[in-house]
Amino acid sequence: MVSVRAFEPGRVRREKKDMSFAVIRTGGKQFSVEKGEVLRVPTIDSKEGAKIELEALLVGDGKKTTLPGSKVSATVLGHGRADKLIVFKKKRRKQYKRTQGHRQGYTEIKIEKI
Repeated sequence: MVSVRAFEPGRVRREKKDMSFAVIRTGGKQFSVEKGEVLRVPTIDSKEGAKIELEALLVGDGKKTTLPGSKVSATVLGHGRADKLIVFKKKRRKQYKRTQGHRQGYTEIKIEKI
């Protein structure tokens, strides 16, 4: 998608592609998705290959938007855990240090239909 600020001689004006999108909520977070997109969301209790439906908070097609009530269909591709994050706590001059690791679980989904 190319955005053109102002018309300049010799420059081709391109129309914006007609793309539908949706804003979904899962795992306490909101994601903007398009059809065919693969994304990682917080862990969902479903088996690999299962079809799931997520409620859409907002659906748009570039010209108009509609509010809740729509559904987004997705397929679960797999589960995994993200890279390790190190949590380090320290209080200076008190000989207090604590190190802890954390790995967030995720589910990889593919958006099939909006």
